[in-house]
Amino acid sequence: MAANYLPYETQQMLLLPEAIQDWLPEGHLAHFISDTVDTLELSAFHARYDKDGPRNQPFHPAMMIKVLVYGYATGVFSSRKIARKLQEDVAFRVLAAGNFPAHRTIRDFRAFHLKELSELFVQVVRLAREMGLVRLGTIAVDGTKVKANASRHKAMSYGHMLKAEAELKAQIDALLKRAQQADEAEKNEPELDIPAEIARRQDRLDAIAAARTRLEQRQREADLERGRSDDDDQKPRGKDGKPKGGRYKRPFGVPQDKDQDNFTDPDSRIMPRAGGGFDPAYNAQTAVDDTAHIIVAAELINNASDVHELPPMVEAVKDTLGAYPEQTLADAGYRSEAVFEALAERTDLVVAIGREGKGHRAINETTLPLTSAMVEKMKTSEAREAYRRRKWLAEPPNGWIKNVLGFRQFSMRGLHRVRAEWKLVCMALNLRRMASMSAG
Repeated sequence: MAANYLPYETQQMLLLPEAIQDWLPEGHLAHFISDTVDTLELSAFHARYDKDGPRNQPFHPAMMIKVLVYGYATGVFSSRKIARKLQEDVAFRVLAAGNFPAHRTIRDFRAFHLKELSELFVQVVRLAREMGLVRLGTIAVDGTKVKANASRHKAMSYGHMLKAEAELKAQIDALLKRAQQADEAEKNEPELDIPAEIARRQDRLDAIAAARTRLEQRQREADLERGRSDDDDQKPRGKDGKPKGGRYKRPFGVPQDKDQDNFTDPDSRIMPRAGGGFDPAYNAQTAVDDTAHIIVAAELINNASDVHELPPMVEAVKDTLGAYPEQTLADAGYRSEAVFEALAERTDLVVAIGREGKGHRAINETTLPLTSAMVEKMKTSEAREAYRRRKWLAEPPNGWIKNVLGFRQFSMRGLHRVRAEWKLVCMALNLRRMASMSAG
């Protein structure tokens, strides 16, 4: 006896239209993102299009935001891949509701609305507080290196720049002389488009010169922070201006030969990566609330060191939520006398003095009184117990961003663009977390 299957007609036409919302199960992340975006203030996005008048018909900003945020929340960051998903993926089609923006449109929307997208992060954090997922009892601050949208093979060291500049100048001089020669022997040589060759080498020379200038300016700023001046004759001086012995290895403003600059994203910096090696990267900072692992502040710098970033992160939390956290946890990378002084009256700091499992140098109580006080504080059971929470509080969101969302490299270039994209990533992770917690 033949089996009695349920109907299966691949060519069957629907007699009545379906609601596209029914294509996804109740509680799906796409529904949560759609409902959340509908509650946000989007007037800043609409303002860009109001001046174009009624004849202009751009895609609706709410739809574009939903598609973009859902893409980041599910590990789809490329505008081309998002455009493809709008054709193939049910959740994307539900959010777009019959719209199919091209990848250039998606790319341009993201680029044109960097400031507005960054401000949405603040709105989402405030919404999480209204849901009871943020309480500002304890936060933990941590940094993670994220690869820049730049190839390490498109970088050049300062020492190599000097050699390449000399070689290119010699080649250009030789080509100019060759162009001026008009003897018979020249006619028998292979044809060469000399003006094009000169232009190509000159463009390369100009790019190297610009990169060298950036490195030198960066070094001058670093030397000024160290207390050097352009007339110090490479001799260290005390606060009274008198030489105090010794000698600097390099003149003021001259980088080390190994210092590098990247041609594709000059704002990126060479930073160590996990597992060894170096990449052009940015240092992404997060402050995580202990209630539900919601990221309440997301900032980004192009300096590998975390040492100056604790006060700005605490201030970012204050700007977003209107209050300082009761307690702030951070590892030894944020330790600084200036940091302890800046945050003394704002939050209860628990900051490690040395790396976990390792000791630290003796602290001078006279010159570093606040650091010495933190050493004593970290010996108490209360501080040690609080610091133990830092690892499981601060580090999981960075792990989720890289291993769950799969975000390991920025799509954009330039410091201000990358900062906005980092907030977009953190907002997408927050929405995933909020959807999970609300369903639970």
